[in-house]
Amino acid sequence: MIDTIASQKATRREWIALTILIVPTLLVSMDMTVTYLALPVLSAALKPSSSELLWITDIFGFFEAGLLIVMGSLGDRIGLKKMLLAGASAFTAASVLAAFAPSAFWLIFARAIMGIAGATLLPTVLSLIRNMFHNDTERTFAMGLYTTCFSAGTMLGPIIGGFLLSHFWWGSIFLMPVPLILILLAAAPALLPEFKDHGAKAIDLLSAALLIFGTLAAIYGIKQVAQNGPGAFPALLIAAGILLVILFIKRQKKLRHPLIDLELFKIKGFSIALTALFIGLFSWAGLFLFVGQYLQSVIGITPFAAGLWMLPGALGSVLLCMMAPFAVKHFSRGRLIAFGLTVLAAGILLLCLLTNNSLWLLVLSTFLISGGCGLTVTLGIDRVVASAPPNKAGAAAGISETSTTFGASLGIALLGCTWTALYRNELSNKMPAGLTARQIETVKSTIGGAVVQASRLHDQALLTLAKEAFVHALHITAFFSALVVLVVAVMVAMKFKEKTAVTG
Repeated sequence: MIDTIASQKATRREWIALTILIVPTLLVSMDMTVTYLALPVLSAALKPSSSELLWITDIFGFFEAGLLIVMGSLGDRIGLKKMLLAGASAFTAASVLAAFAPSAFWLIFARAIMGIAGATLLPTVLSLIRNMFHNDTERTFAMGLYTTCFSAGTMLGPIIGGFLLSHFWWGSIFLMPVPLILILLAAAPALLPEFKDHGAKAIDLLSAALLIFGTLAAIYGIKQVAQNGPGAFPALLIAAGILLVILFIKRQKKLRHPLIDLELFKIKGFSIALTALFIGLFSWAGLFLFVGQYLQSVIGITPFAAGLWMLPGALGSVLLCMMAPFAVKHFSRGRLIAFGLTVLAAGILLLCLLTNNSLWLLVLSTFLISGGCGLTVTLGIDRVVASAPPNKAGAAAGISETSTTFGASLGIALLGCTWTALYRNELSNKMPAGLTARQIETVKSTIGGAVVQASRLHDQALLTLAKEAFVHALHITAFFSALVVLVVAVMVAMKFKEKTAVTG
């Protein structure tokens, strides 16, 4: 019976429904990055404080990451289609509120609601795909399309945002998703099937609270480290978050109906696939933090042009994601995940060869980094979600999304802190004479600050010094990251020993 279900081909209705599920995937990923180019305009219009400006950017991902697992489990209980429609409705309302926000406070509040709604959308989309596509090859293709759309959305966000900001007022970037969501809300009730775990019990509220506050505390601590460097307060937050998560895990072991079935982690391949997902996003997010800075501050091109030069990376992700369903006919998923990690590591190692003017080498590097990460995430998510029983697909999807979100946050924090320490150390003994203490600190804080300071002083030597320090620090940071990725690639290749999957 199980083999019959697993080989069952999808009908036209499932494929049409998949096109509907692309909409929330694109919207959530685009909304994660669309505010990057809008910050100067928002600053002029709403006059936020420096901390408010950070929250405008960060609060979306902050709440999304903290609620993914809970929302995924909730979807299994109340119904996946109901959850998707509720999340899409909330996302629409919050988008309109953000577009017409009268102050920074209201924009932050709206972005928080958007993050909560986003946490309902992504795991719900994944679990719907898991329940709609039982054939291995078809499900892998569907997962590849999901990952492709997510990757494309993160790249398109700044580009579309830049276009809208050039022609309309700042609120237009938040109204952008509304028409598409309205189409989703109109079509989903008729086209999407409903899936629900009829045997699920009510959510244990204490478990939900432990997981939400533990996850939020840890993510906030990581973000504080990324922004301000190591300190007692972020360390306390991270420790508190870890403690709450440990208490959550212990409680799950005692409950008859836990929020998360820890037995999922005993399924062959589940944990190792989660590790691959974590490391893939750790390296991708951590290193793409520097790509935009390199293009704008080292090479010296405009933000919009920098966004265009990052499009080949999106193309790499699209090509390798869409290659996945064809490759699994000839190679095992484990080998392909290891291959994806190896391509990712190769792209990272190319960063070690950058000079102050290596545009085409950077393009090739980002093509391989995004492509390798895209293949890894496509097959990793497919493996994680497919390993779980259909009635636990929402929880598994939430766990996989949380793994990637944590990986991205930790990559930005650790690789960002590593680069910062190396950059500052490289400049410490080379600063030219005659600069004030404040000017020195500005140069040593960020490459952007160094560019501004060198421009004010008309000091080309200072600018060259800062660029060389940036590139040198990136070399070492990239090498460390590539080494970690290669170790995980070897581990994946050794752990996954399944036969080549050939489905009819």
